[in-house]
Amino acid sequence: MILVDPPTWPGWGRTWSHLVSDSSLAELHEFAQHVGLPRRLFDEDHYDVPVERYDEVVAAGATEVSGSDLIRRLIASGLRVSAAKRR
Repeated sequence: MILVDPPTWPGWGRTWSHLVSDSSLAELHEFAQHVGLPRRLFDEDHYDVPVERYDEVVAAGATEVSGSDLIRRLIASGLRVSAAKRR
């Protein structure tokens, strides 16, 4: 399942959401490609989604969840890349 949290993360003059899969990175990349998110928005275990694209990814099938639910489900999936393991 593809999950997206509310656009509450500030950065670079806008607000961002996170887009994740709770089952595979292949599913995540396929969804991102389907909605036209550039690969440069991928950050090891999620895509950053600018606020102006939020409604579009939800309309395309991403399930809206809270930020805490998103991270909990990402960790449970085994796909979470911890801060210690980031580049």
